[in-house]
Amino acid sequence: MEPSSTKGTKMKQTKTAQIITESVALEFVDPQGDTTELEADLVFDPADPFAVTMVFRTGAQEVHWTFGRELLVEGLYEPTGDGDVHVWPCLSSNGSAVVIVELCSPDGELLVQASSRAVNQFVNRMLASVPDGQESAFVDFDSELARILAS
Repeated sequence: MEPSSTKGTKMKQTKTAQIITESVALEFVDPQGDTTELEADLVFDPADPFAVTMVFRTGAQEVHWTFGRELLVEGLYEPTGDGDVHVWPCLSSNGSAVVIVELCSPDGELLVQASSRAVNQFVNRMLASVPDGQESAFVDFDSELARILAS
């Protein structure tokens, strides 16, 4: 609790939750439609409750791509996204339900597909940890403001 000069004490009401990581097998889809297996992690950190990160493991390096968590939530059921990230449900070449994630940057584009079941499992764990509409309860606004002012 922090002392307040006018009304006794005030309580900081920031909630905490565990970081969620789900390893997923992805398939990189090239412009010809051929696929190559790729390993990645989906990561949700409640300290940044509006975002998820895809961590691509490419040998000795990792590539991190962070985007709005609502894109994964909505992309399970309908096409969504604007700008650099697009997500939509689809069927793979063998008829399995997949989620397509398209990532665009000035350096190029990446199109990957993941099992809808794996993405849904991650989304369910994420929403159980930080329910939709409750994200702001997990933001430490004082720390965020201090970080911004320090830059």
